[in-house]
Amino acid sequence: MDEPHGVYLTLKLAAKLYSKPLEVLAADELRRVRTVAAKQHEIETLILTTPEAASVMLPETSIEASLMEIRERYASDEDFNADLRRMGLDAPSLRHEVERDMVVEAVLERIATRSATVSDTEVEIFWFMHMDRFRRAETRVLRHILVTINEQLAGNERPAARARVDAIHARLTKSPERFAEQALKHSECPTAMNGGLLGTVPRGQLYPELEAVAFALAEAGLSAPIESELGYHLILCEAINPERQSQLDEVRTNIREHLEQQRRNICQKAWINALRRRVAATA
Repeated sequence: MDEPHGVYLTLKLAAKLYSKPLEVLAADELRRVRTVAAKQHEIETLILTTPEAASVMLPETSIEASLMEIRERYASDEDFNADLRRMGLDAPSLRHEVERDMVVEAVLERIATRSATVSDTEVEIFWFMHMDRFRRAETRVLRHILVTINEQLAGNERPAARARVDAIHARLTKSPERFAEQALKHSECPTAMNGGLLGTVPRGQLYPELEAVAFALAEAGLSAPIESELGYHLILCEAINPERQSQLDEVRTNIREHLEQQRRNICQKAWINALRRRVAATA
């Protein structure tokens, strides 16, 4: 790969594949990035030799917007320019790489428009064949109060914390409608500012000991104090959204978009493979 493009491409792929800067990748991650970058470079080089690429006209405003998006990741021009130098790039070479990227994307987008339209019948068939994908898991609308245990903090030692949560529980047993008020006054969880509201919660998001209790509560049910590594908790189940099968009309748009994207990808890959065969035949 030519050096500026090699650096730019590996930086992009490090962010895309691992959400990390290139310099902090582990050895196996770096090997994968370089392997993918080499393949990507080969594909891009083929694409850029096509008549489709030659006919792309990039609006100056689009180029400037892309460059500005990169620049805005940095706190200052000094930081931005220092990072460019560290990567072996400068403003002109960065612009060249951005333009190159945009041309490749424009060509692939143009090729993707050649894919066949997805029919209503195909959407329906996909739904019937994959209905299990469209089951909505049970969720619960929960509120939460936390009293932490901290032996180094007066009033939060284990016995004191337990006494506090028991007192709150006693009040709520008599008046469960006061849960939001009690959370605001007494909870040491950040949700206190919103009346203890955790929101609509599926399984797998809470500590196991909390989840077991929360998903056993009846609607409007209040838990007894629950101990976790954080401290003592109270949970109120405001509503239960039971598991159910999504109906076709609810997911029709998502299925269509999924099938369209599949066809776009297949169309692009077939076109790239045809380019490779053409080059191989003339080699």
